[in-house]
Amino acid sequence: MQVGVLLFASYADAIGARTLRVTLPHGARVQDALEYVRGLPGAERLPPAPLIAVNAEYAPLDRALAAGDEVAFIPPVAGG
Repeated sequence: MQVGVLLFASYADAIGARTLRVTLPHGARVQDALEYVRGLPGAERLPPAPLIAVNAEYAPLDRALAAGDEVAFIPPVAGG
């Protein structure tokens, strides 16, 4: 199944892309998407536990994914 992956700010800079189409096995979970992204060049710059959302809702690593889901890796935000 295919899912979309969105990368923002420093994560997009580290990976060199803002969006990816990722093929994962049926029954995959958020953890599987994270492992896929961690295998890309530049991913060593991601923190150990990045904040991840699925279809615009924060999601735990054990959340099941479905074909067509949108998985977003959300970097820390600072402001003042």
